[in-house]
Parts: sequence; structure tokens; C-alpha cells
Amino acid sequence: MNFEGVLVFILNTLAIVGAVAAACVTVHAKRLIDSCIALAATGSFVALEFLLLQAPDVAIAEASVGAVLSTILYIIAIRKVRAAEEEEENL
Repeated sequence: MNFEGVLVFILNTLAIVGAVAAACVTVHAKRLIDSCIALAATGSFVALEFLLLQAPDVAIAEASVGAVLSTILYIIAIRKVRAAEEEEENL
């Protein structure tokens, strides 16, 4: 195995370990915002893995939807729920 193959193997391993670790943090986080950020990291690691597997179209889709769009939607939803709870408490 040449140096390039070893480097690709190491990067693939790091991307998979990073995705699994970020997914575990997502599940076990105490606060919802921490869970959203860890979910974005999971999507980023998965997009990196797709890029390393030479699937750039899938990597772009995963990065835009899995890391960016879903994170924005979850954060907006968390803010709206918190605002509604605060409004309900003030009544």
C-alpha cells in the first residue's frame, strides 16, 4: 500500500469515527441546542466521508441539507417553542 492509500484510509477512519462520536453526543446532550450543533457536526462528517468516497454530488447534498438546512430548521423550531413557553408562563 502506498502513502496515498494509507492517507485515504486514515481520513476515512477519522471521518467515520467523528460521525459516530458526533451522533453519540447528539443523543446524549443535555441541552437541545448542543444536540443541534452535534447533529450538524454529524452531517459534516458524513459529507466528508462521501467526498472521500468520490461522490461529490452526494457530499454537496448532505452538507447543504444534513449540516446546514436541518440545523437551521431545528434551531428555529427550538426558539419558537421557547418563545411560546415563555408567553404561556406570562399569562
